[in-house]
Amino acid sequence: MKIVIFGPQGSGKGTQADIIAERLNICHITMGDLLRSEAKSGSELGQKINLLINEGQLVSDDIVFNLLQDRVTMSDCGLGFILDGFPRTLAQAELLDKIIQIDMALEIWISDEESVRRITDRRSCSSCGAVYHLIYNPPKVEGECDKCQSLLVIREDDKEGVIKKRLEVYHQQTESLIKHYQDKNAYLKIDGMLSIPEVTREIFGKLNLQ
Repeated sequence: MKIVIFGPQGSGKGTQADIIAERLNICHITMGDLLRSEAKSGSELGQKINLLINEGQLVSDDIVFNLLQDRVTMSDCGLGFILDGFPRTLAQAELLDKIIQIDMALEIWISDEESVRRITDRRSCSSCGAVYHLIYNPPKVEGECDKCQSLLVIREDDKEGVIKKRLEVYHQQTESLIKHYQDKNAYLKIDGMLSIPEVTREIFGKLNLQ
């Protein structure tokens, strides 16, 4: 199964993507991880990506798309995958349509107020990038990553002012994905205001995975 998952900041889509990937035995592909991996590789493309990131610029759709195209052809994606962080815009969705037929697009919906509230309690690993939440998904040891035991930090883009600006961008751009996938009869809206187990049950129910 080939799935796209999207939602506003703090919606828990990454957590749900991990759960879905494990249940279906498919890959969870995050564009952030792909970009960071390539940036660290030392390749010519990686150096270009690293420069763009360090200058605070967006990586172009062409670069992101080419990385994704290479990734989904790898053998571990044979049973499918769930894409997290791509597409973010209608233009990206149309690019994706050229190489992949998406089976389902899941929107994890939460209110803007809930998004801000959740993100202020979010912590990220300073080394591997794993994300935790002090209330909903706390680390086993306070301030320490479960995966690599590195220090957990508050990212600059998790501050309230930045969050609100990112939400504006989300509403302006990413919500255009809704109609795009509705037109393909591949859109499902999930109530992300519920607890993590309740959201999972709703997703599994709507995907007939129970």
